[in-house]
Amino acid sequence: MAKGNRNEMMLNEPVTALIPKMAVPTIIAQLITTVYNLVDTYFVSTLGTNATAAVGVNASLERVITMAAMLLGAGASSYIARLLGAGKHEDADTVLSTSIFTALAFGVVFAVACKMMIMKIVYFLGATEECVQYSIDYANYVLYAAPFMIAQMVLNMTLRGEGSATYSMIGMGIGGILNCFLDPIFIYKLNLGVAGASMATAISKTLSFCILIAPYIRKKTNVRMETGFIRYRLEHIKEVVSIGSASFFRSFFGVFAAIMINRAAGSYSTSALAGISVATRVMMFPFGIVLGFGQGYQPVVGYNWGAQRYDRVKESYEFAVKVSVIGSLIMGGLLFVFSKQVITLFNSSADGDVLRIGMLAIRTEAACLIAHAFTSITNMFYAGIGHPVEAFFTAIARQGYCLWIMLAILPKLFGIEGLAMCQGSADLLTLAIGIPLFFRAKAIIKARTDLQSAE
Repeated sequence: MAKGNRNEMMLNEPVTALIPKMAVPTIIAQLITTVYNLVDTYFVSTLGTNATAAVGVNASLERVITMAAMLLGAGASSYIARLLGAGKHEDADTVLSTSIFTALAFGVVFAVACKMMIMKIVYFLGATEECVQYSIDYANYVLYAAPFMIAQMVLNMTLRGEGSATYSMIGMGIGGILNCFLDPIFIYKLNLGVAGASMATAISKTLSFCILIAPYIRKKTNVRMETGFIRYRLEHIKEVVSIGSASFFRSFFGVFAAIMINRAAGSYSTSALAGISVATRVMMFPFGIVLGFGQGYQPVVGYNWGAQRYDRVKESYEFAVKVSVIGSLIMGGLLFVFSKQVITLFNSSADGDVLRIGMLAIRTEAACLIAHAFTSITNMFYAGIGHPVEAFFTAIARQGYCLWIMLAILPKLFGIEGLAMCQGSADLLTLAIGIPLFFRAKAIIKARTDLQSAE
């Protein structure tokens, strides 16, 4: 799509058509990413319970790798959308270029540092004695691709920020599909085991990076990326970091929560750790849809907020909430009913404990999925309009303070079953902050609309 057409689309196309147009490619990209995570789990699970547990441990490492990407990418995407809506194209060029090259540099430093103490890291992430070598095998090759993984995520988000959701989907999708084909080749044909799954992931992420950076190199985007545009301006840093910090800390607390849950599950048994790990991978599917829809919605609200189109801001927010709530009810119901079939599909060798614990975790999270979806859209609204405080507190609720409360209570009362119920219960608790902030959002929009009318 031509640059002018993208601007016209973001500011004038009906939001009931625009949000799905932006969200569907983002959802597809998220689902492809989720599928390759599940494919990893499926193929690795055939190597045994210890190998399955190792994938769960390294899920936390991958999330650590992407935390910097969330800080830079989410903040840059939100800011770029508002800058383009306001017609400030040169500032958008500077924000993009500085963010991308910073992401690459950080990835190199992170990879080198982690390779130097890899064993300590996998133990810290929750590996048990039985699965530690599998965890190291998986971590090694993922770290080689860390710079490209971080930059890939930043590019993915900034492309969506300027309205290029379809190209973003293509870049993420091709990498995910390639991973699905490479897994069985590397694991079985080349007899590389868990290390083969890690190699497949590293190659796929690097290819996605190459695809996503191509339109910037070919100058087919609204925003330009060149080393000459790199400038660390205080105003830009403040905007990117203030909004990006919400996503950064959401990811940080997600990693921290996963580590705590893995370590707690491992203290019961490796089967308990495997059950929690499989459930976590399965729930990536509905979470990916919720996140993809929210990420498709966010540039719409940001672009129109920057252009002072508050009528469209209001309409888009209400539409996004309705769709996310209805969708989460449907997905949650299906997963609750078919939890056993889903567990056995992605871990055919699951023993009794793996199946029991995994089913309980899935059903609890599925029952409370509506709360997660509602709060997620509210978070995307505040991130999109550049309100860092509200964005921060909604972002860290689910796997931050709400989960901590549940982790402090439920395992003590119900043991491993209580641990399996923690995340779903935390999702339900997020409504305590999500509902008041929903009404505050409507009040903010009304105040801006009234002020604009008075002028």
